Amino acid sequence: VKESDRIAAMARGLEALGVQVQEFDDGMAIEGRAQMSGGHIDSHGDHRIAMSFAVAALRATGVIRILDCANVDTSFPGFSELATLAGLSMQVREGSPELSA
Repeated sequence: VKESDRIAAMARGLEALGVQVQEFDDGMAIEGRAQMSGGHIDSHGDHRIAMSFAVAALRATGVIRILDCANVDTSFPGFSELATLAGLSMQVREGSPELSA
């Protein structure tokens, strides 16, 4: 069982960052951009969505706040260390499954 509708969650997240997206049942069309704005993303508890938007922060002009991402540590224990080596600056909010990248 999937944690979320990943296509819809990714489309909403990209739109929150100012990216134009056309969603289909089996995928989406994304208008390419040099950069994205920052914004709030709901990962819907899906570690794949949370990690995707953490990496997207490398091209964002503002902070991307990712909600409901506590399971990233379980699925990929070394993710934050590797992300930091790649140039991401990440903060985990105390008492809340939230990541700012």
